[in-house]
Amino acid sequence: MDLFNTEADNLKNLLPKDGIVNYLGKLLTHQDANRYFDCLMNTVEWKNDQAIIFGKQIITKRKVAWYGDSDFEYTYSNITKRALPWTTELLELKSIIEEKTGEKFNSCLLNLYHNGDEGMSWHSDAEKDLKKDGAIGSLSFGAERKFAFKHKDTKDTISLILEHGSLLVMKGTTQTNWLHRLPPTKRITKPRVNLTFRTIDL
Repeated sequence: MDLFNTEADNLKNLLPKDGIVNYLGKLLTHQDANRYFDCLMNTVEWKNDQAIIFGKQIITKRKVAWYGDSDFEYTYSNITKRALPWTTELLELKSIIEEKTGEKFNSCLLNLYHNGDEGMSWHSDAEKDLKKDGAIGSLSFGAERKFAFKHKDTKDTISLILEHGSLLVMKGTTQTNWLHRLPPTKRITKPRVNLTFRTIDL
C-alpha cells in the first residue's frame, strides 16, 4: 500500500492496527524550510554514526547529532551518545512541533543523508532510554524520500513520501508492533536532514 501526496491530517492514522502514525504534511513555507535546511546543514555538529554489530564496530556514511534539555545519555546499536545543548533553531522547531502535536519532547536525534545511497534498514525505536509508547516527531528537510512501515507479525507494509518541511508523528504501540525504514535509492542525488524529536525517560 502506497500513500503519496497525503493531505495534512493529524487525525488520520496511516496504520491499519497496532499503532498510530499521523502525517501532518508541510508545516513550514518553502522559504522557511529552505532556511532551516541550510542552517542545520551548516551549524549542527554532525558526526559519522557508529554501531556495534556482531561485536564489530561499523562507521556509517550517514551523519548524526544528538541534542537535548541536558547532557543525558542515549544508547542505541550498542553505542552511547551524550546530548549537546539545544541550538536556537532546534528550539524553534521543537516549539513549532510541540504546539502542532500537543506533545512535549526533551531531545532530538538528527540524521544527515548525503544522497539516496544512504538510508536506514528495518528497525524500531524501542530503546530502553525512550519513554514507552511516547510520541516521536519526525521532521524532514531537503530531498523528498520514501519512508516505509512493516508490521512485525503480518509483514504488511505501508509507505509514503516525506516532503521538504513535513512532519510525521509515530506514537502509541507503533514501535512495539511495527518496523520502519528509509530505503536507499539511486534516483536521489541531493541531501536530506531528518530530525526525530523524542522523550528520554530521566
